[in-house]
Amino acid sequence: MKLKVVILSLSVFAYTGFTAQNIQNNPGSNHGNRFEQLGTILPTPNIYRTASGAPGHGYWQNRADYNITAYLDEDKRNLKGSETVTYYNNSPDDLDYIWLQLDENEHSSIRNAGYDTSSVLRSSTTDQQLKVSELPVKDNGYGVSLEKVTDASGNPLKYTVNKTMMRIDLPKILKKGEKFVFKVDWNYNISNRMKMGGRGGYENFPEDGNDLYTMTQWYPRMCVYSDFQGWQNHQFTGRGEFALVFGDFKVSMNVPSDHIVGGTGECKNYDQVLTSDQLSRYRKAENASEPIEIVTLDEAKRAEKNHSKQRKTWVFEAKDVRDFAWTSSRKFVWDGMRVTIPENNNKVMAMSFYPKESYGLYRKFSTKAVAHTIKTYSEFTIPYPYPVAQSVEAANGMEYPMICFNFGRTEKDGTYSEGTKNGMLGVIIHEVGHNFFPMIINSDERQWAWMDEGLNTFTEYLTEEKWDNKFPSKRGPAWTIVDYMKLPKDQLEPIMSNSENIVQYGPNAYSKPATGLNILRETIMGRELFDKAFKTYAKRWAFKHPEPADLFRTMEDASGEDLDWFWRGWFYGTDPVDIAIDKVTVAVPNLESDPKAAAEVKYQVEKPLVNSFEDLSKIRNREDKNIKFYVDGDKDVQDFYYRYDRGQEKVDNNKEYTIKTEAGLPLDARDKEKFKNITGYQIDFVNKGGLVMPIILEFTFEDGSKVYDKSAAQIWRLNEQKVSKTYYFDKKVKSIQLDPMRETADIDTTNNFWSSAGTGTETSKFQLFKQKQGGGSVRGGSTGKVNPMQAAGKS
Repeated sequence: MKLKVVILSLSVFAYTGFTAQNIQNNPGSNHGNRFEQLGTILPTPNIYRTASGAPGHGYWQNRADYNITAYLDEDKRNLKGSETVTYYNNSPDDLDYIWLQLDENEHSSIRNAGYDTSSVLRSSTTDQQLKVSELPVKDNGYGVSLEKVTDASGNPLKYTVNKTMMRIDLPKILKKGEKFVFKVDWNYNISNRMKMGGRGGYENFPEDGNDLYTMTQWYPRMCVYSDFQGWQNHQFTGRGEFALVFGDFKVSMNVPSDHIVGGTGECKNYDQVLTSDQLSRYRKAENASEPIEIVTLDEAKRAEKNHSKQRKTWVFEAKDVRDFAWTSSRKFVWDGMRVTIPENNNKVMAMSFYPKESYGLYRKFSTKAVAHTIKTYSEFTIPYPYPVAQSVEAANGMEYPMICFNFGRTEKDGTYSEGTKNGMLGVIIHEVGHNFFPMIINSDERQWAWMDEGLNTFTEYLTEEKWDNKFPSKRGPAWTIVDYMKLPKDQLEPIMSNSENIVQYGPNAYSKPATGLNILRETIMGRELFDKAFKTYAKRWAFKHPEPADLFRTMEDASGEDLDWFWRGWFYGTDPVDIAIDKVTVAVPNLESDPKAAAEVKYQVEKPLVNSFEDLSKIRNREDKNIKFYVDGDKDVQDFYYRYDRGQEKVDNNKEYTIKTEAGLPLDARDKEKFKNITGYQIDFVNKGGLVMPIILEFTFEDGSKVYDKSAAQIWRLNEQKVSKTYYFDKKVKSIQLDPMRETADIDTTNNFWSSAGTGTETSKFQLFKQKQGGGSVRGGSTGKVNPMQAAGKS
């Protein structure tokens, strides 16, 4: 049915304003701000988290094991579930209540988090989008309906639901080392995620009358109780993702018998739910190096036409995972192959599930991309530890342990654009990569989106680069973040912002942190140092709960690089990089100057080196009759300056003295020949953007040759606004290019170039002499000038 569109023209007025945080201790100073240590900005190290960035000897985390049964009612589009949860208190604290997440309440009109955002009148809209404001809001029928909450013996438990969170009051204190077993029965109406949005739900295919279900955030899940925050029970608004505890899962899903189910972990009863042919193909796929169709395209097409009323139960188990998700549909083609992770010799089943609408892309690429991803991430982080990795084509992008949902459909004729293909590969790599961040290296996504999305997007970029050297990566290379970095300050916010409070979510949570890590790897630290430190972070915090300080400290601890200036600028600030070549001064040596020509210097004799102001301590010491000053009692140390400081020696301090100095030794013929082609270049740089970065230069000479030089960012440590670098070459420089590979995210490249052919370029001369032997200064030695003793004729 075609949608009737009614266009409404409205008058719209807009105003925006935002001020970024400033964490500088001395923002008015000319230097020191950007190179200050983060100090008290980071949490104080303790027995749980060390100053090195590693877990401390007192580190702990709680655990939850789940035994869940689920019933998928396809006719009513309802899910009914029952779970038994065993919660382990490993913390040193006594707990008298626990918190669970009811994420499906996000879809409820009356039980959602209630985080409104600003809304304005649109200049145009459609009749479907235009809805009369319904006040008070009516229940739309979505969200979790709790049927029963009991202890292990069936005794009712007191509980309180606050929007998307549920608190269960414990019948007695849960002490350290104890466990609590409870049960929850619930059901909810499954939402149409293509219309209502969200990560889980169903997609309907009207052409064949089938649904594709992605069951995510589908069961009441334990919140994290941690050493750094206590209960992470911030409301779920649909954006800030999840903080979850590790545990073991056993899940049984009762679905229509012609559905194919994929889920977190391993299926334990394929022999009961697959046909003999499908089971045989699965066994072959377990040892195949190329994807084998376990459920074929023809079988999927036939299943679409016959909606069985019979049912089957699929049983899955997963160990040491933080979540469980699954998918179910009769539309699925299913293929798989075995991939071995070299670092730990783990043999993993890489698999893909997809409808016929995706066959032309997913059959060719998906499972191989899954295999490539877990192998490449294993190189850069930790060896993939799980037995399964799966990609499901569901017209979206979302991740869970061992399973993820991605997009990638062909046109009806089976063709596809290159953009669709690359987008599909990118999202598969990204979502499969989330197995590492945050499914294993288990950061708090509800608080820090970038620790999940940013770290994963960075490693995704490394993986895309190893997939195809021509892959058009959109996030990771420094130059791709420039358009975001050059936005007005009132449209920017620091990376270190809470997930719910970010305006430019994509650049802030994904692109900027990924780009920053890539700049660290390629430009600041170098690949060897960075890769070692990044792997150290992954190893330290695998199956644990890291915070930003743990990453920052580990990267420095494992590399020996002081990176506080980088975290401070790139993660806590909003300044962009804009380093400009302000001026180039060119000079050649004067080889014919006479070194014997004396230089005359005129100056006056020093006045007594006593304080010009008599401070209180000196006065009181002088008035105290019990204090005897050493020099007053020992005449042997009462030298000329003792008397001079007291006015007892007279010296004419107004008289000018003239000293002639010899500039140096003459250059011989060989020296003149050696230096005849030398040219000096002083390059003055200004920091227009505010964010310090290394200075990277490409020199092109008149003969066409090139040389490169890089100064570390610390060149700015004494003056963050202006610095200069001087070079001497034995051939003429034709041009100087700053940041030639665009690796610092400089937002204005028009001020990064100098040419000798440019207007206003002049060449001056500098005096060049041969240095005298032994001409170096001695600390505490003579200055070579007339001192007061000489002027007075005393010794």
